[in-house]
Amino acid sequence: MQPPATPSGPPAGPSSAPRHDERLTAPRSWWVITALVALSGGLVLLPLGPLPMLAGLIGAGALAAAAVSSYGSARIRVVAGSLVAGDARIPVSALGEAEVLDAEEARAWRSYKADPRAYMLLRSYIPTAVRVLVTDPEDPTPYVYVSTRDPRALVAALDAVRAEAG
Repeated sequence: MQPPATPSGPPAGPSSAPRHDERLTAPRSWWVITALVALSGGLVLLPLGPLPMLAGLIGAGALAAAAVSSYGSARIRVVAGSLVAGDARIPVSALGEAEVLDAEEARAWRSYKADPRAYMLLRSYIPTAVRVLVTDPEDPTPYVYVSTRDPRALVAALDAVRAEAG
């Protein structure tokens, strides 16, 4: 006879596990440019000697890498009944229909169709996106535009959370 199992902590319910988790990383070509910026920083200080050149190389490389890394650290998650896109955390209950945008539609919604009141987490190097209507009458934001490499998975995750809640 085995002793009864004792839980080691609170059970991880389906609502606490991320349904969708994506990081919008910068393209590889940006890292090549970062290396070239570091090299340029070193070359600018080369006439001053080897130590200033090394300091310029390291300093310019560190600054460029920090800039690329911070821009490429945007994250999209559907977790605990909310859409987390960058700094925004929006309950799925305040969201309406989600629309998958192909490359052409995504370009249109981030340019001439864009509403300045919309929340946009956009990365121009990612061609596809999702547009989700905001149904909360208290919120002046008409929709949320989120660049994503897998728009169908993001819409499916939002629909799954919505179905689970209601």
